[in-house]
Amino acid sequence: MKQKIVMKVAMKCNKCRTKALKVVAAKDGVIYVGLEGEAKDKVVVIGDGVDAIDLAKALRKKMGGADIITIAAVTK
Repeated sequence: MKQKIVMKVAMKCNKCRTKALKVVAAKDGVIYVGLEGEAKDKVVVIGDGVDAIDLAKALRKKMGGADIITIAAVTK
């Protein structure tokens, strides 16, 4: 089942944003990774069978902080 996960991550610079995207993209099942929000502080992940808790743990370990905002099923 495809799902869309939006997470707020503590990112202060472009290097931090790149690092966060690399951490998320390395996980199994990830199809799409992107940034959204005015401050580009939200990471959007679309994937098949992606574990949101595992993503949050990996981002907290590498970036220092991550909060899950939404998890929604993708119908397309």
